[in-house]
Amino acid sequence: MAHPLMHTYGRLPVAFSHGRGAWLWDGDGNAYLDALSGIAVCGLGHAHPRVTEALREQAGQLLHTSNLYQVPLQEELAAALCRRAGMDGVFFCNSGAEANEAAIKLARLHGSRRGIASPRILVMDGAFHGRTLGTLAATGNDRAREGFGPLPEGFERIPYDDLGAVDEAAGREDIVAVLVEPIQGEGGIREPHPGYLEGLRARCDDNGWLLMLDEIQTGNGRTGAWLACQHEHVVPDVVTLAKGLGNGVPIGACLARGEAADTLGPGSHGSTFGGNPLAASAALAVIRALDEDDLIARAGRLGTRMRDGFHHALDDEPAVKAIRGRGLMLGIELDRPCTELVQQALDQGLLINVTAQSVVRLLPPLVLTDEDADRIVEQVSGLIQGLVHDTRY
Repeated sequence: MAHPLMHTYGRLPVAFSHGRGAWLWDGDGNAYLDALSGIAVCGLGHAHPRVTEALREQAGQLLHTSNLYQVPLQEELAAALCRRAGMDGVFFCNSGAEANEAAIKLARLHGSRRGIASPRILVMDGAFHGRTLGTLAATGNDRAREGFGPLPEGFERIPYDDLGAVDEAAGREDIVAVLVEPIQGEGGIREPHPGYLEGLRARCDDNGWLLMLDEIQTGNGRTGAWLACQHEHVVPDVVTLAKGLGNGVPIGACLARGEAADTLGPGSHGSTFGGNPLAASAALAVIRALDEDDLIARAGRLGTRMRDGFHHALDDEPAVKAIRGRGLMLGIELDRPCTELVQQALDQGLLINVTAQSVVRLLPPLVLTDEDADRIVEQVSGLIQGLVHDTRY
């Protein structure tokens, strides 16, 4: 009998029963090395003892009270995030899309209070910000938007990694913010040239715009810094987090500083479940583990190790257009579609992803061992070599 789930996913033919660290097992006892982390969610891997204990203890005390009341764990989490991100205030929600929705609403209200009737936000080609109507309108992927019109207005799309395109919008009175990913994830692990974020910061300052960074995929230590923008010492006005923040427990956060942190007030936005005691306890456990185990710095070192390994194995392959990324957010772009590699990897006990049709995307957990990192490099390199040397292509 067919299951009653809506067909919103092309699911692979495997179901997992349990996990430990960077490994998962199916119901038949087969082991799989997880180089995807639930799409950058399980940065601490599976069944991490600190998260498990925090959830067990909190579930026995209090799951939810609503944001009609004070939530001490939420306040503790907000303070911890603001210290690490250089922000002044946090709104908690349940996902990255919701965090970006909060940022979009914040920017529009910011513009409205400045007397701008139809505020607009600069967004980028190739961007991905979520699948709600608002975040879908901000997303630079025609395929994802197809069939869902009319989408909300208020977005001005420009090329990614192009400060000249930003300069062309300078002086426009209706622009209020720039929304951008420090590294585009769904867009193919595209990292901008050095100085791009710094240039955006300067232009936002010059024009009175908010710089809003979507760090849903890049944040929480994945790139070797708490936030990817910190590699360039850039401090945004608004930054959004989710994915790895709860290690699998749904939580999102929209952080802001200065004037932007005081924009949203009672009645202007809300979330029933956002930042409840269970989610906050999980996120606090994640932060402590990242700090105490020095996993963020290790993500940087492991990323260098894996990139070097891929260059050694694949630099002589003409079909490999680029090997890029930072920390444990890696992409290998081929000159052809390569989605079949996902099933081939699964058959070999390896979980990977292909995005933008031709980019092998790797987002392994930050608890990865050196041996597991080398194994991923060896297996993925072998899969790519097998594809590009297949005489059918």
